[in-house]
Amino acid sequence: MSDNSTATARNTPKARKAFIPLECNPEVMTGLVHKLGLSTCLSFYDVYSIDDPELFAFIPRPALALLLVFPVTKTYEEAKRAEDADKPEYNGSGDEEPVIWFKQTIKNACGMFGVLHGVCNGAAREFIDSDTELAKLLAYAIPLKPAERADLVESSDALGSAHQSAATEGSSEVPDAEADVNLHYICFVKSSKNNHLYELDGGRKGPLDRGVLGPADDVLSEKALAVVRRFIEREGGENLNFSMVALASSLE
Repeated sequence: MSDNSTATARNTPKARKAFIPLECNPEVMTGLVHKLGLSTCLSFYDVYSIDDPELFAFIPRPALALLLVFPVTKTYEEAKRAEDADKPEYNGSGDEEPVIWFKQTIKNACGMFGVLHGVCNGAAREFIDSDTELAKLLAYAIPLKPAERADLVESSDALGSAHQSAATEGSSEVPDAEADVNLHYICFVKSSKNNHLYELDGGRKGPLDRGVLGPADDVLSEKALAVVRRFIEREGGENLNFSMVALASSLE
């Protein structure tokens, strides 16, 4: 399912910096997070279908994060505007947050933000090795407000360098960092604080609480996948340009 699934400038208002779009490729993503400091005990896997459990039965459970790449269509934009219309801008910070959310201010970087949201939340956070770039970034980010977190990510040379390397390793043609593309990454995680499913998108006003999951439910449980299916069903089956990868225990 690897393809050139990327961010869209429409979700990064006032972008001051641009990244080469990250390919939706589990090997590339796994290499990226390991380089930043996630334990090699976790890896990303292609999710070939969310309607046939046999097609994701090879993925170790529990799955700790699910990244969805989808087309930014008029239908999606209208649904996003309607949902966000009455929401205040998120201004949370600190250890008590149910999830940590990063506001995206870098054009074409939603792949990186999706990865960051996946490894910095829920049970995956416990697999970040100490004294690594990822551990340092998270420690600095937790007490900061969203605007300050955005500045932290944008100014991180280590993050930028690791992303640059990963973005040029995929199997697809490498696009320009300033290219306007219409595919977007979001991440679903289960909070370790309240067992709720959260949709994390740096281009929204904040984290989106999608409801409580049972103690045994993960991001590939039926309750979680019902939320993911809304993105596909909203397009009426007319646009099949969706991809997914899940974060779970490594097989080796």
